[in-house]
Amino acid sequence: MTSGKKTGTRSLRPATELVHGGTARSAFGETSEAIFLTQGFVYAGAEAAEARFNGEDPGFVYSRYANPTVQMFEDRIKTLEGAEAARGTASGMAAVNLALMASVQAGDHVVASKALFGSCRYICETLLPRFGVDSTLVDGTDLDQWQAALRPNTKALFLESPTNPTLEVIDIAAVADIGHSVAARLIVDNVFATPLYQAPLTLGADVVVYSATKHIDGQGRCLGGVVLGDEEWIADDVMPFVKHTGPHMSPFNAWVLLKGLETLPLRVERQSSSASQIAGFLADRPKVARLIYPGREDHPQAEIVKRQMTGGSTMVAFEIAGGKEAAFRFTNALDIIRISNNLGDAKSLITHPATTTHQSIGEDARAELGISDGILRLSVGLEDPADLLEDIENALNAV
Repeated sequence: MTSGKKTGTRSLRPATELVHGGTARSAFGETSEAIFLTQGFVYAGAEAAEARFNGEDPGFVYSRYANPTVQMFEDRIKTLEGAEAARGTASGMAAVNLALMASVQAGDHVVASKALFGSCRYICETLLPRFGVDSTLVDGTDLDQWQAALRPNTKALFLESPTNPTLEVIDIAAVADIGHSVAARLIVDNVFATPLYQAPLTLGADVVVYSATKHIDGQGRCLGGVVLGDEEWIADDVMPFVKHTGPHMSPFNAWVLLKGLETLPLRVERQSSSASQIAGFLADRPKVARLIYPGREDHPQAEIVKRQMTGGSTMVAFEIAGGKEAAFRFTNALDIIRISNNLGDAKSLITHPATTTHQSIGEDARAELGISDGILRLSVGLEDPADLLEDIENALNAV
């Protein structure tokens, strides 16, 4: 296979890298990346197989380890993220689990933000302790709590920013400094910001994870995830985990995600612009008790947003006055915006976190995080914003 780029040492801008980065063409010179739907690879002789397995020949061995199409996806997104290495996974949760499991062993300790997706909290609170790894959950916006939670055996810090679903923004650089004081690795879930609006590695994070299912695919087609970090950690800690436990991304999904990366800037820019308009519309509505949108001056962490993000968000969080009954009445009255627990899609999607994505963490934990029964999480799509605003206004009238 040969590289499709002819740019020499010239540095390309993100939108161009998302179209051309990582492309490796076969002898047929195809325009679109090829899908290598193969489980294994053949060798010219026994000696060639031996050389491949002992690392003398850097070619492919088995698609559970690595695959040409998956590698193109990994190469493209690591260039965008500014990471030394990346490893694709079967889903976003596989990426979170891989990043944490490859960072700890029995006897270690993890500090994580309380404001996490329900499955992420399950890993920290339930799964890790089963394997002898203690965890402490803190208010991610309170730096003193991060500092106080550190132990001599703390090996990893984990956060998402903006958070799901209340869109809190955590000071990544400050948390990185705290973690590095005890040589702990900071892992950042950057899904809501996307790699276009926030660059955790430049802020001091050691590892970035994505659910590629969200904005990277962005069209509701397939699952995927990715872990990005330094080359040594990926090779020495992540790759053995991938080889022996099998969370690797499928070649077909990698090809779909490569197509998603090509249009990522266009989609995210349009979605964020529409989300900003919707947030402005909702802010003054009497039936909306609370509105949260990164980029607005009234965001609780507005100063941090300005400092570490280059754009707003495709997501809007708002609370309908009247609790669950009013929130359900609002969502059921929507016509264009569909009810779904996914996000980052071309279609606008809305969910009620207390009864869906964060149902499993319990009422007390939801109350602590500000996830009331009236909170809704809106993922803004590519529809005409005027149609979305009309849809939302009609639904508010039904409350």
